[in-house]
Amino acid sequence: MTYTLLNKIDDPADLRKLDRRQLDTLAEELRAYVLESVSQTGGHLSSNLGTVELTIALHYVFDFSHDRFVLDVGHQCYPYKLLTGRL
Repeated sequence: MTYTLLNKIDDPADLRKLDRRQLDTLAEELRAYVLESVSQTGGHLSSNLGTVELTIALHYVFDFSHDRFVLDVGHQCYPYKLLTGRL
């Protein structure tokens, strides 16, 4: 799969530049990337897939250079790390 939008995001500021209509496509790309990655290396699939839309929405609305974002377990943070350039 081609990750057209996901490849353009290095940090949440890039995410906020997207048009709201592009967020569904970004979610599809992020889910596909997580699925592809976990299929190759193993890991927590459902917990990461369950946080894709939530993570995109939170980063689209809030500015986490000022606001705080806490996940209760580490295996839900893969989408977060992808969108914040930590992977």
